[in-house]
Amino acid sequence: MNLEEATHIILKPYITEKTFALVENESRICFLVREEATKPKIIEAIKLLYKEDPVGLNVCRTVYGKKAFVKFQTVEKARDLATKIGML
Repeated sequence: MNLEEATHIILKPYITEKTFALVENESRICFLVREEATKPKIIEAIKLLYKEDPVGLNVCRTVYGKKAFVKFQTVEKARDLATKIGML
């Protein structure tokens, strides 16, 4: 996977009050992703774009589109990434 494919899969971070709480409480960050994105592709895109290793991944479909909840090893890693991408 190259950088262009990764940016095509990960659309943007999904920012709400609830997703702020997820960063602090569960070390998860929520992203909006393409409908055709699969879990392995999402994990690979996160590794390539943000240089972080996800520990877990949950995906759901909503009226806003497909969301990926990416779990990281520690709250600090999630908080650092959230700060880097402009969530916090």
